[in-house]
This record gives sequence, C-alpha cells and structure tokens, in this order.
Amino acid sequence: MSHAHGAVTTAREEKTEEARRPWTVLGVMLMAQLMVILDISVVNVALPSIGTALDFTSTDYQWTVSAYVLLSGGLLLLGGRLADLLDRRAMFLSGLALFTIASLVSATASSAAALIVSRGAQGAGAALLTPAALSIIMSTYAGRQRATALAIWGTIGSLGIALGVLFGGILTTAFGWRAIFFINVPIGVVAAAQTWRRVARGKRSGGVRGLDLPGAAAAVTGLLALVYGIEGTRTHGWSSAHTLTAFAAAAALLAGFAVIERRVPAPLVPPSTWRIRSLISASTVMAVITGAVVGTIFLSSLFLQSVLGSSAIVTGLQFLPLAASITAGAMVASKLLGKVTPKAMIVVGLVVVAAGSLVLATMDSTPGYVADVLPGFVLIGLGVGPMFVAISVAAMADIPAERSGLASGVMMTGHEVGAALGVAALTAVAGNLTSQAGLVDAFPRVFTVVAIAMVALAGFAALAVPRRSADEAGGHHGGHHGGH
Repeated sequence: MSHAHGAVTTAREEKTEEARRPWTVLGVMLMAQLMVILDISVVNVALPSIGTALDFTSTDYQWTVSAYVLLSGGLLLLGGRLADLLDRRAMFLSGLALFTIASLVSATASSAAALIVSRGAQGAGAALLTPAALSIIMSTYAGRQRATALAIWGTIGSLGIALGVLFGGILTTAFGWRAIFFINVPIGVVAAAQTWRRVARGKRSGGVRGLDLPGAAAAVTGLLALVYGIEGTRTHGWSSAHTLTAFAAAAALLAGFAVIERRVPAPLVPPSTWRIRSLISASTVMAVITGAVVGTIFLSSLFLQSVLGSSAIVTGLQFLPLAASITAGAMVASKLLGKVTPKAMIVVGLVVVAAGSLVLATMDSTPGYVADVLPGFVLIGLGVGPMFVAISVAAMADIPAERSGLASGVMMTGHEVGAALGVAALTAVAGNLTSQAGLVDAFPRVFTVVAIAMVALAGFAALAVPRRSADEAGGHHGGHHGGH
C-alpha cells in the first residue's frame, strides 16, 4: 500500500516539477539549431569572396551550397529515428561535434574540394543534431511550456534564414569569409558543455538492433537522389537527362523504401506515422512555405545586389526589416497561441504572405528599395512569423515523446527538401538571372507564382490541418501518451 502511495506522491511531484522546468535546456538547443539554420543562408553572401580565394569553377559555387542541403535533407529521417532508438542527448552531442569539427575544417579549407566535403559533413552533423534537439525539447517540457518552446523553435527556423544573409554580410566584410565558419566553433563548444551539464541522459528504447537498415539505406539514398536532382536543375534544367535520371532514381529508391517498410518488423518510419494527419499536413505546409521563403531570399539577394547595386553588407541590412517582421509576427502569434488555433494562424499567415508577394510582383521597371521592396518584405515577414510558430505546434500535436525524434525528422525533411525545391523552382520561373534586365523582368513573374502558391496552400491548410488549440496540443501529449 505504501508503495502505491509513494507512486502517487512521485507522480504529483513530477507534475509540479514538469510545470516549472527552467528554460536553460531550450536556450542551449536553440543556440545549436540557430547555428545550423544560419549555415544554410550565411554562405550565399560570402560565395563571391570564397570563389575568388579558392579559384571556384561555376559548379563549385553550386556544390558549396548543395553539399550542405543534400546531406542534411537526406539524413534527417535517419537522424530522427536514431534519436528515438538511442540516447537523444548522445545523438545531439554527436551531431554537434561533427558539425563543429566540420565548421573548423571549412574555415581552414585551402581548396574547393576540401570546402565542399566539409560542407557535406556539416550537413550530416545538422541532420543528427536537429531531430535530437527537438526531441530533447519535447521530453523536457509539457503542456503550455511545450507549446511555447515549440513556438520559439519554429520562429528560429524562419528567422535564421533571414538573419544568415545579414551575418554573412557583416562577417565577410569585417573579417573575411573564413569567419562565417570559424564562428561556429566557440558556439559549438559552449553548447556541448551546457548540454553535458543540463540535459539528462535519455533512455535507450531499442538500440540500433531495432533499426531497419535496408529501409534506412533506401530512404537516405532516395532523398539524396531527390535533393541532388532538384539542386542540379539550376545548371542542367528540368528536362535534362541528368535531372530526369536523378528523379527516376529517387522515385525507384523511395518506392523501394515503401516496400521494405511494409515487410520489416521494426520499420524506420512506422506506417502509423504517415496517418498522423497533424504531422503530415503541417510538414507539407512547412515544405512549401520554406521553399517560398528561401527562394525569395535567394532571388532577392541577387536582385538587391545586381539591380539596386547594394553591397554584401547593405544587402544584409536590407533584409533586417524582413527578419524584424518575422520576429514581430512570431511574438504576437506566441501570445495568441491559447486563443487562436494553429490552423487559423497558418491560413491567415499564408494569405498575408500572398499579399506581400503581390506587392513585390507589381513593382515598376525602375524599382527602389523603400517604395518597391520594403513593403513586400514587411508583409511577407508578418505572415511567415506566425506560420512557423503554428506549424511546429500543429506538427507535434499528436506525437508521443518516444517518437518525437522521428516526427521532427519528418517535419525538418519537409523544411530541407522544401528549401532546395523552392530555390530550384523559383530560379526556373525566373529564367535569366545573370543580367540586370533579366532580374527586373523575372521579379514580377516569380512573385506572382509565389502569391498563387500561397493562396493554394492556404486552401490546402484549411482542409487538411486538424483544428485544435495549442493548449490541447500541448496537453494532449502529456495526458494521452503518458501511459504508453
């Protein structure tokens, strides 16, 4: 009897303990994740200087960006599954160590090949680190605290992309291009030390024996082939043999993955995962909106430099209003989480992004930054901020803590594949990006397409994303899955 009484007391103590977990764990996870996200866009601004220093060919430029996206996008599902099967803290620290060491190698690279390989290793580190970080957040916080933590996590996702351009400009101008990689080293060391101190060791649930290795191999190579095909469209075009072969290989491998998954006792992605409507619908929205944002930032940075004649650092500063409005939108959304459903936030956010895109689509042939670019940037940011908050909360609403690594792998795969697709698709729509006239001509066309895509996505979200409040989503976990 006394044993049962003790259990009740412990449960109650755990409940109060759960109610007031310190935010330090979240802070450390966000520090690492911001570093990972910055590294997607920070390189774009520094590429001209890196190209000159390391004597780049035109394919080297492409691969410096692609190697990172390729490996982070290709390995995220596997990284997420490993975070669930093994100790999530150990997975996070492994990913962080790989990312930090690869950053040091990138910073000291003396050839294009060395830089491209180390960028790939950074991407692999990111794929191990990200799902484990989100899994640690999911298992550390509950209820309202979890909803807030997920909201902040979502904001970092969108903000990092915009801030990368600014940091890239400042660091490259002030200290040279190597600084954009060197800066990760002290951050990585501090994050590792803090994780060691503050994050409890996770429980291993199955060990790698429970991992479906053939399925993992098919999924990773299939996703690699898909992202490789998408990334190659800029150089080879959509209908070239190169692109079609990559897409055919991706289709065959991912179909093979689906077949293997049905036959093995412990699949990489349990089939029930694909039936979690909140996760799959939110991850789809994540893929498309990330594509729009990353594509917009990529083309706008070319536009600002080539058409408006802004330097690298001025271009970075011109993105500040976008970053600021994303932050403002996200802060307002976090406050509204209990009162407005994530679904409503996503739909409204998409309509606002569509409006901002239309503003950019209607600029005249002699554009200025303040009159033509700034209003569109601000509107897009105000729409994007709440959306990333709501997507993270909606995606993780029905996920038990022991599967949170895999679920975040699914969501972040949407993020990475979406980013690659967005740049490739919008570049294809833009056409000639090498001349000023080509860019002036392309801008209205690109943003008309973005506006149409956002309206279509709002329709999809209205139909597909389940309707529930953030409090229900946060509490859903704690209550419903506690007994699993």
